[in-house]
Amino acid sequence: MSPTARPRRARLVGTTAVSLVVLAAACVLSVMVGARPIDPLTVVTVLLHPGRTDEITLIVVGERVPRTALGLVAGAALGVAGAVMQGVTRNPLADPGILGINAGAALAVVVGTTVFGIAGTAATLPFAFVGAAVAAVVVYGIASAGRRGPTPVGLALSGAVVAAALGSVTTAVLLTRQSALDRIRFWQVGSLATGDLHVVAVVAVPVVVGLAIAMTLGRSLDTLALGDELAASLGQRVVVARALGALATVLLAGAATAAIGPVGFVGLAVPHAVRRVTGPANRWTLPLSAIVAPALLLVADVIGRVVAFPGEVQVGIVTAVIGAPVFIALVRSRAVRDL
Repeated sequence: MSPTARPRRARLVGTTAVSLVVLAAACVLSVMVGARPIDPLTVVTVLLHPGRTDEITLIVVGERVPRTALGLVAGAALGVAGAVMQGVTRNPLADPGILGINAGAALAVVVGTTVFGIAGTAATLPFAFVGAAVAAVVVYGIASAGRRGPTPVGLALSGAVVAAALGSVTTAVLLTRQSALDRIRFWQVGSLATGDLHVVAVVAVPVVVGLAIAMTLGRSLDTLALGDELAASLGQRVVVARALGALATVLLAGAATAAIGPVGFVGLAVPHAVRRVTGPANRWTLPLSAIVAPALLLVADVIGRVVAFPGEVQVGIVTAVIGAPVFIALVRSRAVRDL
């Protein structure tokens, strides 16, 4: 290992360790904080004796532990999906929410629920995957129609238009079915309070598959950053790499949306924050995003419970407040303007 590589590797390892500590702290806060605050000692006692039926145990085991687990799974999915999208498209503005993928998955879930009468996360997952894939194809097709092709700003604008259109259709569908609107109104804006451990188990399967595919793409994404022609000359199978990236994104974004609703900006902000430490090396960016993103999602969820105590602000609203300034800064940055 070269002398210059050692300090960088030490910094990456140190950042990973700190991120894991922050994630653990976020999990603890997620279990402790709520309409009824619970001290750490009581939480530990309840977790060691989960079979009890008192009120505190029901709150911790029945509500907050599943909520925290869902935040871990969905957060990792959104963070890695954003990192993969930015690598595959070479677009620093890529994010499942901004490019309309979450909106496509959300509309498909709503249609499946209201029109076909399906219920449960397991039944809506296929709809979410199809909706996410169709939205991605539509956005890319619109952005590619311009003279300059799918530029970063063109993709972002196309995604914003498609997301707005799909969001309007979703609202129209829900307004015609009041019972469905009442049932999923919190899910529609993004919420971790909509699931239980069964939902976590169902969603974890496609998320684990998507994460496994994504983690194999680190070096491929690094090569794609050089351009398709140079990547191909270096032996990279460009079409295969992009196809695997698209598959991973659909699995991750679709599963997360089916579970917690269309939460945006997590996949945008986290990879950019992580790259300040990792640089352009996706083999480090991807796993670190899988740690930082759930920490951000859980912290946002805790903030939502604190600012409106004893009620709560949905996590999708909090992440939008956090992520919108990041998006504006990226749009105004020289790196995007020069693309």
